Amino acid sequence: MSANDRPSGQQPTATYDSAFMKACRREPVPHTPVWFMRQAGRSLPEYLKVREGIPMLESCTRPELVAEITLQPVRRHGVDAAVYFSDIVVPLKAIGVDLDIKPGVGPVVADPIRTRADLAKLRDLTPEDVSYVTEAIGLLTAELGETPLIGFAGAPFTLASYLVEGGPSRNHEHTKALMYGDPQLWADLLDRLAEITSAFLKVQIEAGASAVQLFDSWVGALAPADYRRSVMPASAKVFRAVEGYGVPRIHFGVGTGELLGLLGEAGADVVGVDWRVPLDEAARRVGPGKALQGNLDPAVLFSSPEAVRAKTQEVLDAAAGLEGHIFNLGHGVLPTTDPDALTRLVDDVHTRTAG
Repeated sequence: MSANDRPSGQQPTATYDSAFMKACRREPVPHTPVWFMRQAGRSLPEYLKVREGIPMLESCTRPELVAEITLQPVRRHGVDAAVYFSDIVVPLKAIGVDLDIKPGVGPVVADPIRTRADLAKLRDLTPEDVSYVTEAIGLLTAELGETPLIGFAGAPFTLASYLVEGGPSRNHEHTKALMYGDPQLWADLLDRLAEITSAFLKVQIEAGASAVQLFDSWVGALAPADYRRSVMPASAKVFRAVEGYGVPRIHFGVGTGELLGLLGEAGADVVGVDWRVPLDEAARRVGPGKALQGNLDPAVLFSSPEAVRAKTQEVLDAAAGLEGHIFNLGHGVLPTTDPDALTRLVDDVHTRTAG
């Protein structure tokens, strides 16, 4: 259990009573909390400056650099939560998978995993493999004070897709060929990845993360029946593995309008919604007992301030009846976004929802 946000005796800690944590627990909030996926990154000039000349995966292993990058959007935007700066392939790299993140492409795997013999390459992840994560989170929690830190990991399906395809894919043909053609190998692959992902999240929680988010970036490529049969067991295993810590668990995928109910059913406390489904409709699909996160279209931020305010109000209106709402974008901050637009958005949401 993370001491950072669970009550100790009769004295709840500062992060436990933050607006973000209250919204995750579907409790009344002083204002709608805001954070942004990919808030720590390419849209910030200060990020580009400190990352200059440092490869992405190397930057994820430098604790002081990770802490600085994670803190940058908190300082600049006044967001209600920090999100740990890392990449979903970090745990795979840590256990020896030969991969790199190619600028403009994304993660590229040297030897894709497509046979049972390949599966043996995926050994267990130990805390020692990612000791830099523990160190970085220690630095962060000391600085963040009342601001919660969100840890994160890639979900088994998305990690499997990168491993099987060898990199990003539009159609996921190799992934689906394996899923349909050798369901037992597929199930074993996802189960192994669930173990690795669970271990990675446990390291973050035990170091002091206040909440965790499971990113299933590519799972929108699946039909609901395929998700339920071939993916949900592994994601559910991850959520069960960290349930005992008592920290909120967020689940997010892109293009998952048809899967929203299943994403919640997998074990999330908070379901992230992309911009394609209004939050009131998302609430109907997810059902009671879950908070929702989202869901302004990231491209809206390239419009005029007046248009951004109007679209923001649409999101807040759709969220008016929710049990709990965390304002976010419907996907990550786009690299060429004006940082000032994000700062204005945070202030606007806080002002409109203050009660």
